[in-house]
Amino acid sequence: MENQKTTEEVARGIRRRVFEHSMRNNGGYLSQACSAAEQLAFLYNEALNLGQPTLPEVPRPFGGVPSADNPDYVTGAGYNGPFEPHYDRLFIAPAHYALVAYATLIEVGRMAPEGLEMFNKDGSSVEMIGAEHSPGMEVHNGTLGIGLSTGAGLAWGRKRKGEPGEVCVFMSDGEVQEGQTWEAVQAAAHHGIDNLWAIMDVNRQQCDGAMDSVMEVGDIATKLRDFGAVVVEIDGHDLDAMRQAKAEPHEGRPLIILANTSPTQGMSFLQRRFPRLHYVRFKSEEERAEMNREIAAELGIAPIDYGH
Repeated sequence: MENQKTTEEVARGIRRRVFEHSMRNNGGYLSQACSAAEQLAFLYNEALNLGQPTLPEVPRPFGGVPSADNPDYVTGAGYNGPFEPHYDRLFIAPAHYALVAYATLIEVGRMAPEGLEMFNKDGSSVEMIGAEHSPGMEVHNGTLGIGLSTGAGLAWGRKRKGEPGEVCVFMSDGEVQEGQTWEAVQAAAHHGIDNLWAIMDVNRQQCDGAMDSVMEVGDIATKLRDFGAVVVEIDGHDLDAMRQAKAEPHEGRPLIILANTSPTQGMSFLQRRFPRLHYVRFKSEEERAEMNREIAAELGIAPIDYGH
């Protein structure tokens, strides 16, 4: 699709849209928008060759699970474009980033804003924790750690078939606490799956707080290199650094970009909640009003009229 906005504009729009949604719905995944806005904007707006969406701008209701009796079942991957061999494929591994992913789809013109009004509603495919039928999703990644191996398997098949399209996986750093992630890196290196690349949001946060308080993971970059990947570490809010990292040669090996980020980027008010940032729900109407004023000012927009 032709770019309608710069990637910087898309990233700003993602944060603003997630903030507005969270204010109106008494909470949301704000820190994920803070840390990942540039990464998802980069993927959808310039890094990937995705083609036109194949699903309607306003998402259909949940259509049931795949079965012989449900021949019309489709995943949400159609929002990322068709499966033609020359197009790239994207897997969003951390399903709890769904709100940020939906905001991205809207900002780049792949989903209508009305779609976000269906978020977390009964019978909707626009789920709070993205499922395989949710916009932009293709497989269920609610169990963290399976995304990279899923992408590696598809990339290996595409490579064996001679398809030119690449496979990209957007990841979170909490996934390195799962053994399947390391098996995927090792297998991709062993089989020379160099049409696979990933960008990892290294915000050092997870559901129960700071990662080091749950399970220390040590030097991720060194370990990924030891398992066979080509690794580039960057400031995850620096788009020029992201562009340079994507161009890193990695013949015969997967590329993994470690995007070091802040979970309060653009919303410094959230530092008061550190390290409990996974899902922000307001503790009082006073806090909600204060957060509305402070964050809106930092994002350069008027406070959200969310009703009382």
